[in-house]
Amino acid sequence: MNPEIEAWTFTVPLALEAHSQAEQFRRSQPNPHKAKQVYLNTLAVYAVNSYLQGRGFETDLDKSASYDPVMQMLMDTADLVVKNRGKLECRPVLPESEVVCIPAEVWEERIGYVAVQLHESLREATLLGFVEKVSRSELPLSRLRSLEALPGYLNKIKPLVNLSQWFENVFEAGWQAVEALLGTEPPELAFSFRSVPSIKRCKLIELGTPGQSVAVIVAIAGESEQEMDISVEVQPPKGQTYLPPNLQLIVLDEDGEAVIDAHARNDNKNIQLEFGGEPGDRFSVKVALGDVSVTENFVV
Repeated sequence: MNPEIEAWTFTVPLALEAHSQAEQFRRSQPNPHKAKQVYLNTLAVYAVNSYLQGRGFETDLDKSASYDPVMQMLMDTADLVVKNRGKLECRPVLPESEVVCIPAEVWEERIGYVAVQLHESLREATLLGFVEKVSRSELPLSRLRSLEALPGYLNKIKPLVNLSQWFENVFEAGWQAVEALLGTEPPELAFSFRSVPSIKRCKLIELGTPGQSVAVIVAIAGESEQEMDISVEVQPPKGQTYLPPNLQLIVLDEDGEAVIDAHARNDNKNIQLEFGGEPGDRFSVKVALGDVSVTENFVV
């Protein structure tokens, strides 16, 4: 292994608690190969969870597919939900192995991949390092980034706005009722899916120059549990009539590629984009003016 990486590993004792949980999951799998896979995955997730919690990160094991017996049977998953950031995949590495195996089914919807070497006795696990993205089933351990950089990397990930939770009246900080930021709900909020009950929230976005801000309004409407209509609109803040000329509103996919966009002219009171989404879809909304831009990240 790369000596620079080896200097920044972290070893976690695999306590009785870890093995008890792994054994419970193992027994729910009728296939011996799958049972062993689930056991090792559970130990890897336990190790990463212990490491992150020790560094102040909040995790949610109950929302991780790796802790769902049905998902364990359907997939080779070792994910760990890091609150307000996303899923971190925790892949077990067997002793003496020079690669970490990452199945193609977990190449998407992950914020990173941590390699966890399980000691032969299974009494300890060592976090070797991580990568942000993968595109191959076997990654040489020499290609890992130092574990030292993982906390900083996670802290740079902007929290996801969970739109599905809006139906439960759970809203992230900064997202307020439209009336709270704009005074009254303006007539321009004429979404094409107005006939379907919708939820709208608004956030003030600062664009660098003091006093230069715009209001971003996101509206969602669910035709069914499998599909959601989404509208993103930008309006001038309270007390102003028009948007800044050449203001851009861009929707990006989860890879950061622009999908649709709109530009403000000299006399635009608003610009708006509409699209659909399914549960688990991720996208970003970027508001740009000249060299200044602000991006908000969402998950359906």
